[in-house]
Amino acid sequence: MSQKDNVVKINLGGYQPPTSVHTRAAEILGEELAKRVGDAVDFELDGNMPESKGIKAFDLPSLVEAGDLEMCYFASSYMAERVPEVAIFDLPFVVQSREKAYAALDGELGDLLKEKFLVEMGVRILGFWDNGFRHFTNGVRAIRTPADCEGMKMRSMSSEVHQEFFRLLGMEPTFVDVADLVAKVKSGEIDAQENPLTNTYRFGTYHHHRHITLTGHFFGMALVMVNDAIFSAWPEDIQQAVQDSVDVATQAQRGFAQAEDEEVMAALDPSENDIVELSADERKAFQDAGQPLVAKHRARLGDRLFELVE
Repeated sequence: MSQKDNVVKINLGGYQPPTSVHTRAAEILGEELAKRVGDAVDFELDGNMPESKGIKAFDLPSLVEAGDLEMCYFASSYMAERVPEVAIFDLPFVVQSREKAYAALDGELGDLLKEKFLVEMGVRILGFWDNGFRHFTNGVRAIRTPADCEGMKMRSMSSEVHQEFFRLLGMEPTFVDVADLVAKVKSGEIDAQENPLTNTYRFGTYHHHRHITLTGHFFGMALVMVNDAIFSAWPEDIQQAVQDSVDVATQAQRGFAQAEDEEVMAALDPSENDIVELSADERKAFQDAGQPLVAKHRARLGDRLFELVE
């Protein structure tokens, strides 16, 4: 944070293209902030820092933690090593609906996570954004059963929980930063990936992966974070304006995310993509495959955490 002539400088970093639900929400955040405080804040959005600055998306939270970047949004899945409780969103089929996730994040669970991130990383969580239900895509064969996953090289986030689930399905997971995802898919270095529909569409991976299976195995959540020391140094009216602006942007982002799922499904061409919708029995087979992982982490994290989202 820098101040000149009492103007507060706020840079918000992201890692997605301009049309993404996250970037659009971040733009609303900036607009709302301008309405509230005018030129008292110099707000700058760098919506795709991997492209503009050549950094890895994975590095964004570290930049905020170090105070080299005031704010960012970032997928919670990368943060479970620092704040174990956030892994509740990385366990297969635990979160069954957006409504329950929102209620938990806007209530007791959200308060718990905010406290944990403040203590463990010195960052303040201002909002929880919808990162969507995640689905498999691949260029090998249609996936209808766990057996269909056998031997596939799966791109994974840097999440041991995700990777453990993929290994239970017989896949071979490997971490690939989102900045390198499309190139790895295009080259065939990885057989499969999983993402919300909006990312699969906006990143263009559907052009290279014919098969899309609507598993909805994880519900992704993104954290809107700010360095706490920097935030605490701002005048109180600026702090409140930033929080209020994030609140408005959060509601908009969640609406974008839900609408985008429907829009992407309508935009996908069945002649180019084989879209598999699992039956109840097929879905249960994937749930059963992931149960050892869920049981292990339920014992570690405690029943109460699960009760908040189930």
